[in-house]
Amino acid sequence: MNKQLTDYIKSEAINLGFTKCGIAKAEAMPEESQRLKKWLQKSWHGEMAWMENHFDKRTDPRKLLEGARSVIVVLFNYYPEKEIPAKDNYKISKYAYGIDYHYVIKDKLKTLIKKIKSKAGELHARPFVDSAPVLERSWASKAGLGWIGKNTCLINKEQGSYFFIGEIITDLELVYDEESVPNHCGGCTRCIDACPTHALDLLGLDSRKCISYQTIEYRGDHIPEVDKEKFQDWIFGCDICQDVCPWNRLSEAHNEPTLKPNERLWAMRKNDWEQLSENEFKTVFKGSAVKRTKYKGLKRNIAFCKGSTTQQTDPA
Repeated sequence: MNKQLTDYIKSEAINLGFTKCGIAKAEAMPEESQRLKKWLQKSWHGEMAWMENHFDKRTDPRKLLEGARSVIVVLFNYYPEKEIPAKDNYKISKYAYGIDYHYVIKDKLKTLIKKIKSKAGELHARPFVDSAPVLERSWASKAGLGWIGKNTCLINKEQGSYFFIGEIITDLELVYDEESVPNHCGGCTRCIDACPTHALDLLGLDSRKCISYQTIEYRGDHIPEVDKEKFQDWIFGCDICQDVCPWNRLSEAHNEPTLKPNERLWAMRKNDWEQLSENEFKTVFKGSAVKRTKYKGLKRNIAFCKGSTTQQTDPA
């Protein structure tokens, strides 16, 4: 029954539009726990104080769901067919082109849980999409879906790294994907070399220097001047360390309508961004992940990039 149910779950996940599905045993993660502890001790999480909270739950899924036995992990492709035009434009991360992925993936996970219950009967399960203390990339790696690259993203050998990760923690005992995927980064350091703010090195990511952190998580009124000329017109997130990754040559366009940019966003150019009113912001980014930075934060980022005296075309 466990093998049949496991195969059914993976098949239904694909039917729902997920690209990959793997399953890991729900258990404590001592190695990941030590890595996280060292990362926090360096203060590399910056103002993301929530990373320090619920440390025990973050490293042991059994503390998130009583009786948890399995972690079902899914990948959902968000690589666009076309990128928003770059000429005379500011840049936002590809993952924010359409509707906030939290809504899209969470709904699909809830549907998958319903399908599992229809097959297995009563069970306990909780869906997660970057919304609780879950080390999603570590679980995806444990579930055999890829390895964590030097850019700190999960990389899949067949499709690169442009995907969202979702999890279902359940008390079902399933067949686990115990064969880990070797790290295929090798001696490549393109992501480290390309990062214009030097946020990446062989020890990991210093979020405080990261453009994504500065444009989304950092809440100060002014972005530190030291990085002013290195943002290369990124105003929400940054894809540089993924764009240069050789494995992303394998990326294929998604076919999820809700993740495509609306016409207004597609047509925007620098002047439109600079003149954007709060009402327009609410209209253009209704249901979008861009709202996370709020209108004030987005305008801060735009003003910062506009004030740059030099826009680099090559990595620093």
